[in-house]
Amino acid sequence: MGKKYLYLFEEGNATMRDLLGGKGANLAEMTGLGMPVPQGFTISTEACTRYYEDGEQIADDIRSDILEYITKLEAKTGKKFGDIENPLLVSVRSGARASMPGMMDTILNLGLNETVTEAFAKKTNNPRFAWDSYRRFIQMYSDVVMEVSKAHFEKLITDLKAKRGVESDTDLTAEDLKELADQFKAEYKESTGDDFPTEAKDQLFGAIKAVFRSWDNERAIIYRRMNDIPSSWGTAVNVQSMVFGNMGETSGTGVAFSRNPSTGEKGLYGEYLMNAQGEDVVAGVRTPVPIGKLEEQNPEVYEQFKTIVSTLENHYRDMQDMEFTIEEGKLYMLQTRNGKRTAAAALKVATDLVDEGMISEKEAVLMIDPRVLDAVLHPQFDAAALKSAKPIGTGLPASPGAATGEVVFTAEAAVKAANDGAKNIILVRLETSPEDIEGMHVSKGILTARGGMTSHAAVVARGMGTCCVSGLGAIKFSEDETSFTLGGKTFKAGDSISLDGTTGNVYEGLIATVDASISGEFKRLMDWADSYRTMKVRTNADTPADAANARRFGAEGIGLCRTEHMFFEPDRIAAIREMIVADSVEQREAALEKLLPMQRGDFEGIYEAMSGLPVTVRLLDPPLHEFLPTDPDDIAALAKEMNISLENLNAKIASLHEFNPMMGHRGCRLDVTYPEIGVMQTRAIIEAAINVKTAHPDWDLVPEIMIPLVGDVKELAFVKNIVKTTADAIIEEAGIDLPYLVGTMIEIPRAALTADEIATEAEFFSFGTNDLTQMTFGFSRDDAGSFLDAYYANKIYESDPFAKLDQNGVGKLVETAVKLGKQTRPDIKLGICGEHGGDPSSVDFCYKAGLAYVSCSPFRVPIARLAAAQSALNDK
Repeated sequence: MGKKYLYLFEEGNATMRDLLGGKGANLAEMTGLGMPVPQGFTISTEACTRYYEDGEQIADDIRSDILEYITKLEAKTGKKFGDIENPLLVSVRSGARASMPGMMDTILNLGLNETVTEAFAKKTNNPRFAWDSYRRFIQMYSDVVMEVSKAHFEKLITDLKAKRGVESDTDLTAEDLKELADQFKAEYKESTGDDFPTEAKDQLFGAIKAVFRSWDNERAIIYRRMNDIPSSWGTAVNVQSMVFGNMGETSGTGVAFSRNPSTGEKGLYGEYLMNAQGEDVVAGVRTPVPIGKLEEQNPEVYEQFKTIVSTLENHYRDMQDMEFTIEEGKLYMLQTRNGKRTAAAALKVATDLVDEGMISEKEAVLMIDPRVLDAVLHPQFDAAALKSAKPIGTGLPASPGAATGEVVFTAEAAVKAANDGAKNIILVRLETSPEDIEGMHVSKGILTARGGMTSHAAVVARGMGTCCVSGLGAIKFSEDETSFTLGGKTFKAGDSISLDGTTGNVYEGLIATVDASISGEFKRLMDWADSYRTMKVRTNADTPADAANARRFGAEGIGLCRTEHMFFEPDRIAAIREMIVADSVEQREAALEKLLPMQRGDFEGIYEAMSGLPVTVRLLDPPLHEFLPTDPDDIAALAKEMNISLENLNAKIASLHEFNPMMGHRGCRLDVTYPEIGVMQTRAIIEAAINVKTAHPDWDLVPEIMIPLVGDVKELAFVKNIVKTTADAIIEEAGIDLPYLVGTMIEIPRAALTADEIATEAEFFSFGTNDLTQMTFGFSRDDAGSFLDAYYANKIYESDPFAKLDQNGVGKLVETAVKLGKQTRPDIKLGICGEHGGDPSSVDFCYKAGLAYVSCSPFRVPIARLAAAQSALNDK
């Protein structure tokens, strides 16, 4: 006997989700519970995989299995497929193992043709219903199987209603619907060149192929990428005997939840329509009525439904999302699944289920997707206001939250607007750079035409908790960059737009927002998570304000403090520029002396904010040219300000130009060339620590000094010597006991491969996975967005390697470095400080790789805390 690819609903159960998909497994489970489920069978996910292996064809053995199961369904229902007298009509629906609402395609009323419809009209004594079912089938089949746009058919319906002078679809007569069916078939032939199929078996195989094919449609691929669903899973297909909600006023269809999906409140929530089919409710063609009204229309069915809802929630021990149909007063259940819900509802449902004794605290921690916490931590658009808004463009959802305000085009304009009292500023740029930091800081939202999920704009915005949409390539700037066009509209400075950093959507005008609130449920759940978590969670923070914010979100230290971000403040940029243009060591040291008290003050503020928790400070990393202006007018102004000739300044800027600055004169290479930079930074770090330790002698303050971009142990030894010589002298002079650690970022593949040598000098490793990914793949994170879409479309990559750690390649380097580092130094401290530190699947990888902590931007700390707790619980 060959492999089993098909299962009757009665042959399956909820544990067979991987094989039957979520919908098939739940239909099987409801059948087993004795619920009123229309009978049917499931074609497994393995059949979908086989379909793609066989060159997008349904193999002969699977075809004959399908026909055999149709025969079994005929026996169960007493109806015959394609028969005129007593036709068996079926629905064909997709169902992947992970819920993918709206991502896959459905066909209802399959098995109808003109002759069957005539007979069906007589048999049911309801011609209007029969022709309504047929015209719906033609429309769905054309759209899903043959990809003829729905819009063509909607226009034909609208035109006929106008011709008949009626408002609603339900006002059309049987004759009208028959006329529509003819028009639909004519549209089908014009669009495809073929007649509409009349054989039920041809229709069935066309529909099954369409569901398999839809696993790879664009929206499914995007949804999978957003939700970490592998393409190898495939989708199952459910073939189910039809029940009809469109047979008249005693029939109907609806969708309901066992709790409110927006708030989590317990109680039946949902809506339905009488004399309708399922897509009417979902598509918004007609306005449904609240589920409570059913109690008035049919109390018996309402009571039966309430009992089923309660049984299902108790059985699955989670909030259920259910689809049902009433056929001439009889209730049928078409689907149940764990309901999609807002972040706030997820927290309330989880904690309520614990309080109701339905689940344990561990189960509550495991049932929440860490990514949804983003929404709890940022402002969101008001749901009602958003419903009526239409996006004018969609970019990458680079930093979550909602922002609404007036457009400015430069960081300087943003700062000026803020100083003039503007509260809501949206900074719109081709791309941002480090000198834009002040303008970014005062903006409510940031929109860029270029850059990916880990571009400068994305990383900085996430760190600040500012809404950001990046990589919106459809934006076209005017030549002078004082306006842009998007969605056919032109926007100038002062015009209003709204950004949704959670979806990437951009809207014209102002949309109302609601502030995020960290509720009691949030704290309870995070406390439970922390009690099971073993891996520490630190934050990437460059200012005392960021550090304090991260503490509020539960950070247990700082894993990355980037000293260069401090240099862009207006009172410091002059001193750093003076240092860069200096012609001698003495001139450089004089400029650095001006920076010393500023850096020391920064570090004191950060140590104070962290109250003795570990703080890792990275020495200066970016290439020096980033601190110098590029605009000729700005260069002329700087030359005047610094009292040097324009010719000399231009020569200096030209000498710093690099063809590939990301792989150029930066990181530890700066300290090798200019040791005085390392000396000043070490002084600032150690002197600040001594001052704070003196003020708080009970704090266990151990500064961690991180040397970036090391590729060779001799490089590290050279810079470490600068650090140790400077630090030891200051500590000895102060007469204080201050331990400190010197370590490195592992961000160059060579460092990972020679980690056993690097560990002879490094007391800790922190994996800088942004640069490690960039160097391993050999492409720039700022430019990759321009070609990654083609890689997704051609299935070369399934996800952005800068957003989700590449475990096969970059991950192997991390694992190699961990193993080699521990061989040399068993007590070496290991962490990660790239953006991946806040991605749940990457956090799980870090846990399995044996890292002691992950570090991420402040607003992602709760996400990492929950993900780390889930990793620990899943490991038991």
